Amino acid sequence: MLLNLTEDQEFFRETTDRFLTEQVAPDALRQLRDDPIGYDPTYWRRGAELGWTSLLVSEEHGGGTISDSGLADAGLVAYEFGRHAAPGPLSVVNVVAAALSQHNAAPDVLAGLLSGERIATWCAPPFGSTRWEPTVAAVASGTDLVLDGEARIVESAGRADDLLVTCNDGDGVTQLLVPATTPGISVAPMLTVDLTRRFDTVNFDGATVPASAVIGTAGDARADVHRQFELLIALLNAESVGAMQAAFDMTVEWAFDRYSFGRPLASYQALKHRFADMFMWLQSSHATSDAAIAAVAAGDPDSAELVSAAKAYIGEYGAELVQDCTQMHGGIGVTFEHNLHLFLRRVTVNRALAGTPEDHHQRLAAFIDAREGTAA
Repeated sequence: MLLNLTEDQEFFRETTDRFLTEQVAPDALRQLRDDPIGYDPTYWRRGAELGWTSLLVSEEHGGGTISDSGLADAGLVAYEFGRHAAPGPLSVVNVVAAALSQHNAAPDVLAGLLSGERIATWCAPPFGSTRWEPTVAAVASGTDLVLDGEARIVESAGRADDLLVTCNDGDGVTQLLVPATTPGISVAPMLTVDLTRRFDTVNFDGATVPASAVIGTAGDARADVHRQFELLIALLNAESVGAMQAAFDMTVEWAFDRYSFGRPLASYQALKHRFADMFMWLQSSHATSDAAIAAVAAGDPDSAELVSAAKAYIGEYGAELVQDCTQMHGGIGVTFEHNLHLFLRRVTVNRALAGTPEDHHQRLAAFIDAREGTAA
């Protein structure tokens, strides 16, 4: 991140950096490849003690921030997660915690998220280019709600204790906090290229929950979901930028250390031009991610547009940058023993989550059309 950090923020970032360096070195990440969860629960609890899950939660609900912007602070953690290709459902847990804090809901669950003892994830609707619609239906049955449908690409659903489910209840959009053990809920793992993050399909087949499971106002959660997507995408962007930075730094070091015909690779003009392009993409990604985080944190009316601009740019050029880094490393860059693929995997998966660059380009075009139509 290019933000001017306060002393407290820099200390917080350095603390996270040191912790991740000690706990999830690249060799440890490789060993998690076949782990069904993808991370050590003790590691996650210790991270929660450092404040990873409390930054978007108000002080009255047990949270707290490092600066005057909890989202900027959470972005620092996400950035370090990307730089270390770290495991753990950072973004989704923070999104759920923010939703519970906003509506002063489920205090026991929120306390568990803050301590790291519980995991919650978001069964979000598919993020389309112009709009999203829930794929889970909630039908009233007496004082209960019966859920049917399927949510796909749900991070850590197989490990989650609770699910924040975005539903269509016939009158509008409703969000429910549902225990993952509720009868009628089944979870099926999906394949992913990321070594440590796990994604699942969650099926709801007549799962029944009480009306008290509603988070916020029934039928009126569309604005909440928009906000959750902005938070999620802002954190994913920061994480991708961290992975880009790690891959770039690794490749620069390699180019100066590796010699060809008596000269370091970095001295060849053709590679210098490629490094210049990559540096421009990296700095622009830093800037667009920081701008989006600042806009979302401030409630800027243009925040949705800035978030999509950042997601589109970082998704497109992040993948380009890490692919170039891989090419520059030659054959060793595509081996499992080398660390570069850890960052390529992270950028590739983040590129596809919460809308592809193509989706967000179309979304930006819709924003521009709407603005020009209003001006006309």
